[in-house]
Amino acid sequence: MVDIYIIDLLIISLLLLIVTLGSGWIARLPLSFALIYLVVGIVLGPYGFGLIQLRRDGIFNAEVLERITEFVVIISVFSCGLKIVRPIGWKSWNLTTRLIALLMPISIFGLAVVGKLLLGMNWGEAILLGAILAPTDPVLASEVQLTDTHDQDELRFGLTSEGGLNDALAFPFVYFGLYALKDSNWNNWLKSWISIDLFWAIAAGIIMGFLVAKAVVWIDKKVQKRRRPDELMEDFIAISTILLTYSLTEIVNGYGFLAVFVAGLVVQRSYKNSEKTLAQLEFIERLEKLLEVGTMLLLGSILLFQPILNYATQSLLVIVLLFLIIRPLGVWLSTIGQSSSSGHRFLHPGSRWLIGWFGIRGVGSLYYLAYAFGKGLEGEVAEKISWITYTTIVVSVIVHGVSATPLMNMYERRIARSQAVHESSTIDEFE
Repeated sequence: MVDIYIIDLLIISLLLLIVTLGSGWIARLPLSFALIYLVVGIVLGPYGFGLIQLRRDGIFNAEVLERITEFVVIISVFSCGLKIVRPIGWKSWNLTTRLIALLMPISIFGLAVVGKLLLGMNWGEAILLGAILAPTDPVLASEVQLTDTHDQDELRFGLTSEGGLNDALAFPFVYFGLYALKDSNWNNWLKSWISIDLFWAIAAGIIMGFLVAKAVVWIDKKVQKRRRPDELMEDFIAISTILLTYSLTEIVNGYGFLAVFVAGLVVQRSYKNSEKTLAQLEFIERLEKLLEVGTMLLLGSILLFQPILNYATQSLLVIVLLFLIIRPLGVWLSTIGQSSSSGHRFLHPGSRWLIGWFGIRGVGSLYYLAYAFGKGLEGEVAEKISWITYTTIVVSVIVHGVSATPLMNMYERRIARSQAVHESSTIDEFE
């Protein structure tokens, strides 16, 4: 009898070989790699070969899912930070500020209203659902994010910076929902939530991300002057920066996701040799792609037909309202009067609608759900929130994965080119 572990390795190795060799063809199709991994995960799950099992004897191992998705997210948000080269400032980051400060609360509140009025939840449960589903995913959205450190496209920048930040800044609302589940009298914990979970944790995340990254870069530069590390080992500095930043920030009760994103921004700006950060980015992106495979395989393996069917009506209601109304309307409201980074014209309406459409849900939502399981989310409400979350992610992987290639190709042909021509002509007129 062959060990199941060996069979898992065989199938995963074949999967990696096939998608790697076929990546040139797959990239041209209205098909995402995540969707392929998801389908294979289903095949490896209980409805297929039963080779990957997070559920045994009716017990779901949420801790394994939490730890894996946690690691995937911190790798991904660091990658987002490394890709962004534009200067830190209100004008250049205005779009990001709007997407985080306006759109995310709109999304959370909109979903909470849906949960309260249409799904029969209390406010604590509804806010928790909104906080889990509001963050866009930095892992599965690679097709719509910045392609490299030279990419200055406003749409891609907005989606990249939003994905890097809102996976961290949804945390206060996750805590809010969890507190409300345990104690319906908000007065008992609201002040503590504001002071610690809102202000302290965010401030600590920003400060620690800056300080730890600066310290690692300083040490690296000092060592480089004396003796350069082995070239094969040098990229591991990025991993150490991520883990040091995350762990030290969590120790002081800050938001580690936020700190790691800030660390990515700091590292990007701290080396005069741009090739060093480019090499780190390439290494992190390869690791991120590998982790995406594992996460989607796990998601596919935990899907069960009957629970999905039981909550299908409620899931469909959330999906339709989130994808077609809450997110697009929230983006439209948040970007009123928003100009492009050059400041010469308002953000193209097509770009605003595309930002509204590409609110991809994925690994971040999986992490927050698993985290909530570990903090006391249980019973019927846990079943409802979990299967709505799983279904929303699956639908997002399908519809956003299928639409990403044709929509972004259309964007590059029409909107991005017309914006570049207009801004170039405006500059010429000004000069």
